[in-house]
Amino acid sequence: MSVRSNKPHEIVEQALALSRADGCLVIADETSTANLRWAGNALTTNGVTRGRGLTVIATVDGQQGTASGVVSRSAVTADELEPLVRAAEAAARGAGPAEDAQPLVTDVAAAPDFTDAPAETSSAVFADFAPALGDAFARARAGGRELYGFANHEMVSTYLGTSTGLRLRHDQPTGTLELNAKSPDRTRSAWAGRSTRDFKDVDPAALDAELAVRLDWAKRRVELPAGRYETLLPPTAVADLLIYQLWSASGRDAAEGRTVFSRPGGGTRIGERLSELPLTLRSDPDEPGLECAPFVIAHSSNGDRSVFDNGLAAPATDWIERGTLRNLTTTRHSAALTGLPVTPAADNLILDGGNRSLDEMVADTEHGLLLTCLWYIREVDPATLLLTGLTRDGVYLVEGGEVTGQVNNFRFNESPVDLLRRTIEAGRTEKTLPREWGDWFTRAAMPPLRVPDFNMSSVSQGV
Repeated sequence: MSVRSNKPHEIVEQALALSRADGCLVIADETSTANLRWAGNALTTNGVTRGRGLTVIATVDGQQGTASGVVSRSAVTADELEPLVRAAEAAARGAGPAEDAQPLVTDVAAAPDFTDAPAETSSAVFADFAPALGDAFARARAGGRELYGFANHEMVSTYLGTSTGLRLRHDQPTGTLELNAKSPDRTRSAWAGRSTRDFKDVDPAALDAELAVRLDWAKRRVELPAGRYETLLPPTAVADLLIYQLWSASGRDAAEGRTVFSRPGGGTRIGERLSELPLTLRSDPDEPGLECAPFVIAHSSNGDRSVFDNGLAAPATDWIERGTLRNLTTTRHSAALTGLPVTPAADNLILDGGNRSLDEMVADTEHGLLLTCLWYIREVDPATLLLTGLTRDGVYLVEGGEVTGQVNNFRFNESPVDLLRRTIEAGRTEKTLPREWGDWFTRAAMPPLRVPDFNMSSVSQGV
């Protein structure tokens, strides 16, 4: 009999019952996906998948401390369940004491739906979206545009059980849409992306209309040299930069003097003003439309996540409050080392901005650049969080409050921390899809930002 034929919560209970370790944590992830792909104004493929992953974490107490062993596998059968548990125990006994060892979390109320069947997605999630997409194909074809792209919806039901009695459950829907419009000769390209929970808030007609305008802008080409330009960063580009900043906001690394958040002479920059604008960068598991797990789900340990913290509450946190750095990411272990509060990172990120739209900001630009998105972002210097990357799918020239043409692409060199310091205007916050990090981090809401001197370090031949 396959373990998959059993309910996920039963697999968790069976694995815990098989454990002979001093402590045990079991995470069962039930995943279903549905997707559509299209090219040249026609659907090409669609599909639905199902899968299950099982992670067993064994902890073994010894004279030197507590060790942990982690084993993750997919498609585990009934005959493979006990060997999986034993493998985790063997890994723990063969490991040295875990630096991040902490008592397993206790005293958390059990999820009332822990024994319910997992949530699932299906092609029905596209019931309204797919016909609207077909209408967009017809309009694009009539307008001399070709649409390419894909839509993906994933539902992950996570069941967490521990030997200390935790029984937690979270259902996470994740939807992404990426749409490219191209001119028939392929010399012009424009991109738009959306993040969604259920595709009910995605309008293909509006996206096609937006891309049509951008393709029209691109009919006039202007070559510009490298340099510093007043630049309007759209929400997707802001998200990609600030997500990397969040990933680099380890409290322990900062306290040890290794990051941009380290204070010269020792300690961290918590309490330091990072922006003259009253910007607040935060995470909140209950943010409408961006809901995520309100507790830690850690399949492995790293610098700012610990398997020992599984089930620990992940409350709403201000990372930057009205321009001032307030928190860095910590585990219980790193918080004890640094004296910082325990602040696990939730799986969303919001920057609270102003009230004006990107179009209104363009209208107030005398001479500058409007970006579409960023990609191929890489770290150059962790001490300053200097990042490099490329612009993509449209850099537009703004003159006298109007977009007058498309310019060449650039390589940029910027630190998001320094960029926040230099930002002179933030527009209205909206849900956005990070172009670069959309495979790993999709729940973001950002405003457009106006930077007076964005560093376009060299000209790029990319498209």
